[in-house]
Amino acid sequence: MRLDKYLKVSRIIKRRTVANDACDAAHVTVNGRPAKASYDVKVSDVVEITFGARTLKIRVLDVKETVGKNDASQLYEVIDG
Repeated sequence: MRLDKYLKVSRIIKRRTVANDACDAAHVTVNGRPAKASYDVKVSDVVEITFGARTLKIRVLDVKETVGKNDASQLYEVIDG
């Protein structure tokens, strides 16, 4: 699954276009490297997102095309932030 779509499905970022813009602006890294929106997310990837002065670091636990609002947080675990 594309990185921008994963960020939207997991509800880390509300809109896919916003996730795409964040990737283009180098605010998102995967496994320590800047990632494009088209990056293919895999289980156990470590994604780091910078929101202004705040940084959120997560580990991907599962990749699903669709998920309910209550189950979205089960797709990842917060490592730091």
